[in-house]
Amino acid sequence: MALTLKDLINKQIPLNGGHRMCGGCPVPVIVKQVLMSTDHPKIIGNATGCLEVATTIYPYTAWNHPWIHNAFENVAATVSGIEAAHNALSRIGEVPEHNKDAKFIAFAGDGGTYDIGLQSLSGALERGHNMLYVCYDNEGYMNTGIQRSSATPIGANTTTTPIGSESYGKTQSRKDLLSIVAAHHIPYAASTSPHNWMDAMKKSKKAIETQGPTFLLYFAPCIPGWKIPSDVWKKLSETAVKTCFWPLIEFEDGKWSLTGESKLIAEGKMPKIPVEEFLKSQGRFKHLFTDKNKHVIEIIQKDVDKSWNYYKGLAGY
Repeated sequence: MALTLKDLINKQIPLNGGHRMCGGCPVPVIVKQVLMSTDHPKIIGNATGCLEVATTIYPYTAWNHPWIHNAFENVAATVSGIEAAHNALSRIGEVPEHNKDAKFIAFAGDGGTYDIGLQSLSGALERGHNMLYVCYDNEGYMNTGIQRSSATPIGANTTTTPIGSESYGKTQSRKDLLSIVAAHHIPYAASTSPHNWMDAMKKSKKAIETQGPTFLLYFAPCIPGWKIPSDVWKKLSETAVKTCFWPLIEFEDGKWSLTGESKLIAEGKMPKIPVEEFLKSQGRFKHLFTDKNKHVIEIIQKDVDKSWNYYKGLAGY
C-alpha cells in the first residue's frame, strides 16, 4: 500500500467520531496514522488511560478493529499473550487464512509505559513477541488529574509538582525511554510526531511489518494538561521538533539515525530554535517567564541540548 493522501482517503477509518477525547487532542490522529499505515488485519490492546476511557464508554465503542482493554500496567503482557495464542492456534489450523498475517498492537500513554507498565513492556520486548507497542506521550497522568510522570519535563507545573514560593515545578529530567527500549536489542524503535504525518506513517508501517517486537514513541500535546488552546497541537508539535525538545529518531537493526526536520537540523540545513519558543505557548510553563524563575529556562535548554547532542552522536553527527 502506498502512503499517499489519495490512497488514504479511500481506506476505512479505524476510529469513529463521536468519542469523548478532548477537542483538539492529537491522540485520535495518532491512532489513525498507525492503523492506516498498513492493510494487515490488526488486533488492538489498550491500557487504561485517556484513549481507552474516552473511546469505549459502555456500551459504546469508537474502534473498528478487534480491541481489548486491560489494566493500567499490563497492556504489553496482554497483547503478547494474544500474539502467542494466535501462533498456537495457527499451528493447529484454527486461524482463518485471511487472519493468519494479523498484526498485534498495544496503545498506552506515558503513565502506562514510562512508569506503571515498564516491567510489562520490558518483559514483552525481552521475550521477542511479534508486536508493536505505541506510547502516546502527553507527559503526565492526564486522565487522573494531571499528575507528573517520569515523562514530564523539567519546570512543568502539575498537580503533584505544583509551583509556589519553594518550587518552580518538576525538577527532574525526563526519562530517556527510547534508549531503554533500544537496550533490549529489538529490531526497530522510533520517535515521531503526528504533525509530520509522512514521517509518522512510514515509521508506523515499518514498525508493524517488521518481525519481532517494535516500539513507537509519539509526541502528544495535551489540551488541559499543558493548558493550551485546542487548535495548536500541530504547530506546537512542529516547534517541539525544531527546538530539538523532541527529535525524530530511528533505531533499526542496532543503528541510530535522525529523520525529518531533525535530520535537516543535524546537517545544518534548518536552524535549531531555542527551547523558549516551545515553552512560551504553554500554561504549564507560564511561571518560568518571571524574574524569579527565568533561570529555569536555561536549565531546560541545557537539558535539551544534552539529549540532542547524545542522539546526534549516536546517529553519527
